Amino acid sequence: MVMSRKMFAGMAGLSLAVLLAACAGTASTDTAALVQPLSVAVDPEAPAFHETGVRALEDRMVAYVTDGQVKGIATRLVKDGAIISDIQAGIRREADQAPLTGDTIYRIYSMSKPVTGVAMLMLWEEGKFQLDDPVTRYIPELEGLQVYKGMDKTGQPILEPVSRPPTMQELMSHTAGFGYGLRGGDYVNDRFRELDVFASPDMDAFMDRVSSIPLLHEPGTTWDYSISVDIQGYLVEKFSGQTLGDFFQTRIFGPLGMTDTAFYVPEDKLDRFADVYLPAPGGAGFVTGDAPSFQFRKETIAFEGGGHGLVSTMDDYARFAEMLLNEGTLDGAQILKPETVQMMTQDRLPEGVYVGYDGTAADTATGVGFGLNVAVILEPAPDRAYPKGAYMWGGAAGTWFWVDPENDLYFIGMLQHFGGAGPGFDARAASARLVYEALEDPE
Repeated sequence: MVMSRKMFAGMAGLSLAVLLAACAGTASTDTAALVQPLSVAVDPEAPAFHETGVRALEDRMVAYVTDGQVKGIATRLVKDGAIISDIQAGIRREADQAPLTGDTIYRIYSMSKPVTGVAMLMLWEEGKFQLDDPVTRYIPELEGLQVYKGMDKTGQPILEPVSRPPTMQELMSHTAGFGYGLRGGDYVNDRFRELDVFASPDMDAFMDRVSSIPLLHEPGTTWDYSISVDIQGYLVEKFSGQTLGDFFQTRIFGPLGMTDTAFYVPEDKLDRFADVYLPAPGGAGFVTGDAPSFQFRKETIAFEGGGHGLVSTMDDYARFAEMLLNEGTLDGAQILKPETVQMMTQDRLPEGVYVGYDGTAADTATGVGFGLNVAVILEPAPDRAYPKGAYMWGGAAGTWFWVDPENDLYFIGMLQHFGGAGPGFDARAASARLVYEALEDPE
């Protein structure tokens, strides 16, 4: 049986409650509280989803909890403005086994990057910069950059003057040549950790530390995941005269109605803030992350990191994704012009260069390009279900999203497992495969 989205929206909450009743760690919880209502207006003539296909998607997502691969997971699928599937399975807090709810607050880490990209493009629309401008025009601290060329026989780094400054477009497409400090084994990334760049007390100190570290690559030569979006956050402040948090609130979050997205969690919202989990010592199970850096309190935030610093909810990030899918506008609030969103989602990488990292895991396959702070699918592949033109990114605690303009849909996944979930966890790939298997052929 094939159901229209209107039919499915009326039944999904009931069927999902049955599925969630089996979730580990929530036996004493009213499972109805884990299901958000799906009362939405839909076009019955629009392409529908197969009931069995959507059920398979939900079964797979819930099974990650019942199988012990994650403590909690929430996903949402939206097409043509209608919620097709919306689940919360498992717990948000270890101490009392409190369940995930529709308003749970998550650390979205690198899903902050597209938000910063939107902020930059708002300022680009205002004429604050051009994409081919050298970054040094706006950040003179980066004058005289050197590039790392390896180590000499005495164990000292070989550094040479950079051939030219990186451009603003390269800064927004991870081709500027900066390192990040997320991996080790080379002088540049080691320096990021030695200088504790992410613990910089403010934006100026952050920029001072970054400017003292050589580039890992010559600008414009390759894609390498980098500190560049945090540098963009510095530029948003410089161009706007506001703090990054204030700019986000007044220009993006406020107009979009994103009421819970911020750089820290206030006291009155802490009950909704999810625990974050790390692999337990020895690799068996998980432990909660208790370090100050995981707490996202105002007093623990060193600087407002545009590349990694936001927390958000499913509803809030859905409004951001819906704005992108609507080409820059939502509920009368225009954040970007349609042509700017199109520009944002066009591949900017040099010929033959592809993305080598999807936000949490290596992905060296060809066919994935990068626009301005989002990855872009250039060609479908057997192991990659997204269609051409879809764009996306994810976060270090396992969150992920994609927007598919061709099919007028987006998908968001939220979980809180820093450093990896259980063995065999493949929610990103599985969710994409199951979404497109469930979608009716529009022809």
